[in-house]
Amino acid sequence: MDVRRADERYQGGDPEAGIESRHAFSFGPHYDPDNLRFGAVIACNEEHLAPGAGFDEHPHSHTEIVTWVVEGELTHRDSTGHESAVRHGDVQRLSSADGMRHVERNDGPDPLTFVQMWLAPLRPGGDPYYEVVHGIADSTPYAVPEAGAMLHVRRLGAGERTAVPDAAYAYVHVVRGDVRLDGEELGAGDAARITDAKGLEAEGVTEAELLVWEMN
Repeated sequence: MDVRRADERYQGGDPEAGIESRHAFSFGPHYDPDNLRFGAVIACNEEHLAPGAGFDEHPHSHTEIVTWVVEGELTHRDSTGHESAVRHGDVQRLSSADGMRHVERNDGPDPLTFVQMWLAPLRPGGDPYYEVVHGIADSTPYAVPEAGAMLHVRRLGAGERTAVPDAAYAYVHVVRGDVRLDGEELGAGDAARITDAKGLEAEGVTEAELLVWEMN
């Protein structure tokens, strides 16, 4: 198990434009050849957007992009005609396939924080696809078969436990609160990269919310 702390993330974005980004993997101008991916995950970005700030229209291709809003409301528009307001508890997925463009903005009155995770597909190409699952239930798995991956949303009270899926690769990101995992205490923004996960449990030290990727 390889624990990466929140304060170790690469700091990016454009603070003057109201954008602050924290990258867990090599991303944009930040290149680390020893930190390119874990399993299917090639990016895990924590984005902070001030009211009115956002990312203008830009392209993606051959990437599965899954977004979890921590607080605030994310406005999404894309070149396939979709427009959505994504809030805490919703899972948004953009399968960019052979190419599409989108806009991500904070059009609301409050600060926006979201975690965006990029996964490499098993095969390139295909048709773009977009969906939002509103109010996903606790422990309900969300499958991304194009990347051979499954997302589990876990919410814990203090002292409550949840199993980490047995998998070749498991990526555990702490959204909020504090948890104990295999003797390590993890706080908000921390993540654990687990190879050959088997028989592990996460325990809430405080009330906590986790995003857990199970990957073959």
